Amino acid sequence: MKLCTYRWNRHYFRVLLPVLCAFLLIPFYLSAEVVDKVVAVINDEVITLSELEDETNGIFKSITKENPGAPVAEALKQAREIALNSMIERRLIQQKAKKYKVSVTDEDVNAAYEKMRTGMSLDPTEFRHKLELSGLTEESYRNKLKVQILQSRLLSFDVRSKIIVTDEMIRDYYDKKYTSRVDKGSYYLLQIGLSWPKNDDPDKLAAAKKETRDKIERVYNLAKSGQDFKALAKKFSDLPSASEGGDIGVFTIDEMARSMRDAVGALQPDEISEIVETPSGYQFFKLLSGDKNATVATSSFEAVKEEIREELFEEKLKVAYTEWVKKLKQEAYIKKL
Repeated sequence: MKLCTYRWNRHYFRVLLPVLCAFLLIPFYLSAEVVDKVVAVINDEVITLSELEDETNGIFKSITKENPGAPVAEALKQAREIALNSMIERRLIQQKAKKYKVSVTDEDVNAAYEKMRTGMSLDPTEFRHKLELSGLTEESYRNKLKVQILQSRLLSFDVRSKIIVTDEMIRDYYDKKYTSRVDKGSYYLLQIGLSWPKNDDPDKLAAAKKETRDKIERVYNLAKSGQDFKALAKKFSDLPSASEGGDIGVFTIDEMARSMRDAVGALQPDEISEIVETPSGYQFFKLLSGDKNATVATSSFEAVKEEIREELFEEKLKVAYTEWVKKLKQEAYIKKL
């Protein structure tokens, strides 16, 4: 009797064991389904909810921290969509790289990571903190760097070689951006100016004017000695034209203030005026071309030729990259879930 009972128990256990295991594993599978829910399909690969959450975790924290107490649901939704689109693009790039057997080693990523860190003059801890403020972990940032390197190599393979910048394109760009037509009776001018601070106290105002005069005389002497006028304007001038190297364009005599007219009226091209006083500061000018029909260049063609080539190449590369990604998406099976 005991033997029968033992055999029956063994048989009962064998039958029930798979059932018990199934019941025990149900919570695990349910949990896994929630954590690893598929949010997008890209060809034969998927992006899971957990991957998307890893991508957006830092960003969501930043949004919430920057908007305490404010409704951020829409901002979080937009951030999620942007992150998902970025992940899809990265996955397409990785798939394309695999197809072309383009790879990136850990050494490549480490070198890029260290280049960024040292370029910011930050120690490892400071750099990681900066990443955290941007909503990134070191791991996620390294992943981004890896994709960027892949992207650059793919572009070299698939896009860069097809971009052509001819000398004719460079010359056309130069003529449009670096030259101006100066008609008869007009003056193309560069300007450097310094203003003194306002002050109701006559003694303090006089002191401020003297200090400003001393400073502009030092700059004036540098310009007269042959130093680059535009570079001096960018470095010392406090006028709005400083960002353009003091370039204020073309004026007719009638458009000039009296002090300006007196300063530049008798100048020859490339000459520098005397320092003139205005109601709020001191200025002096350089005449590029004036009082006759002429085409004036703000920089020589040879000096800016390679800079223009690079600028045109980058413009074309941006357009080509956009089209390249668009084509990748058109040729791929992409479904957001």
